[in-house]
Amino acid sequence: MVSFIARRVVVSVLILIAASFIMYVLAASAGNPLQDLQGSLSPNRQALIDARVQTQHLDLAPPLRWVLWLGGVAKCVVPVAGGCDLGTTFQNQAVTDLLPQAMGSTLQLVTTAFVLAIVLGIGLGIVTALRVYSGFDYTVTLISFFLFSLPSFLVAVLLKSFIALNYNNFLANPHLPPLALLVTGVIVGAILQLLVGGPWRRRLYVFLGSGLFTGAILWYMSVSGWFIRPSLGPVAVIVLTAGIGFAIVAVLAGLRNRRAWITAGINVLVAIIAYFSLQWLFNISSAGTLVFLAVITLAVGIASGAIVGGPDRGLMMRIGGITSVLVGGIVLLDRFMQSWYSYSNDIGGRPIATVGSQTPSLGGNVWITGIDSFTHLILPTISLLLISFASYTRYSRSGMLEVLNQDYVRTARAKGLPERSVIVRHAFRNMLIPIATLIATDVGALLGGAIITESVFAISGMGNLFNIGLGRTDVNPVMGYFLVIAITAIAFNFLADLAYAALDPRVRVR
Repeated sequence: MVSFIARRVVVSVLILIAASFIMYVLAASAGNPLQDLQGSLSPNRQALIDARVQTQHLDLAPPLRWVLWLGGVAKCVVPVAGGCDLGTTFQNQAVTDLLPQAMGSTLQLVTTAFVLAIVLGIGLGIVTALRVYSGFDYTVTLISFFLFSLPSFLVAVLLKSFIALNYNNFLANPHLPPLALLVTGVIVGAILQLLVGGPWRRRLYVFLGSGLFTGAILWYMSVSGWFIRPSLGPVAVIVLTAGIGFAIVAVLAGLRNRRAWITAGINVLVAIIAYFSLQWLFNISSAGTLVFLAVITLAVGIASGAIVGGPDRGLMMRIGGITSVLVGGIVLLDRFMQSWYSYSNDIGGRPIATVGSQTPSLGGNVWITGIDSFTHLILPTISLLLISFASYTRYSRSGMLEVLNQDYVRTARAKGLPERSVIVRHAFRNMLIPIATLIATDVGALLGGAIITESVFAISGMGNLFNIGLGRTDVNPVMGYFLVIAITAIAFNFLADLAYAALDPRVRVR
């Protein structure tokens, strides 16, 4: 293992050096770095040109400038070399100061879209594989190919035009007409009956029941002013946390596992007690308090599984940890929703933002600032999510179909194992092997694809840094962007190799 890691590190460093040389020469040759100053009417134009030539070493050939840049990068690796130096921009701003800010905005945007794309895409892909050639499978396939074919800039523009602007206008008079209730109920009922499948009579009952229930809920939300003052409330929190516990037990352990029921029940009960008893603490909470509560929540979930687990301690710890995190998220969601009305009033009643990553000069507590980040990032996150989600759905569907035809899956079914165990413990793990490769390559592509999304939504992230630098032939910020993307891609590909050994016992890291 040690020799494998050492070889990979050496090879990765050599690849990084070669790629940086190519990138530097191409970026430096992309235009005239003095074009803005040469066309200036400033009386000290020549002095400005001379200063830029001196600070950016423009009197040297691009390969020689790359050597100087590489020497500054080496200082980032060797702590005693005198500090990290990635050069400066044309405005004399250090790239090492710009990168953390840009990375923070981009990671905040990309991380949520990346995680949701993996979870939703893989989950939906598995369901379509289990219901192959059904109406639900055909519907998901059609939607996936449609989303996959859309360019990212078009998705972003459509979201701004049809979601943000229309929803903000709707909040001025949040009333749903009967036709909107009817259409929404029909759409939800059609989707759920495709998901349930089975005989036509059962699908009809599901269609009618879910459609009427959806229409009734939306009617209540419309007449009660829920869109202006949203909240879950005690009843919804109790129902949702109990439903999460039920779903986790059903998927991971089966409904007949008594220890799983106890583990999930403990965490659901703790979440409900915390909801009623910690409201005073939420009112004075900071970001540090929420992080501390999150750590405590996860620790309680894992500890409950370890105590109740018995011979299945590992499985129970997973059930406890996942359940505690999800039900804790429901409690936090309700508290964020309680602050929505105050936030909406603070920004003039149009909460869904279309530009930037935050509202300038907006004060408030952690709930207000959290909602502000959410409203600014929801549209660009959805834009990135839709495109990545489509590919994960198709890959996971094809991977699951291939695994279900393997001999060991047929053997597991022949032994009489429950279908849940066959899917979760045998097929799912092996289906993840090709997905690990897709995830590793998608990280760099997602970060690179954020250039277009950040431009449309005017977010000052890594993409914006790259775009401005390349337009001005300002090589140093472009190379800072390249360095982050290249290191991220290499690191995730290395993690994918390690994931192969964990997922497939036939693979050994040597």
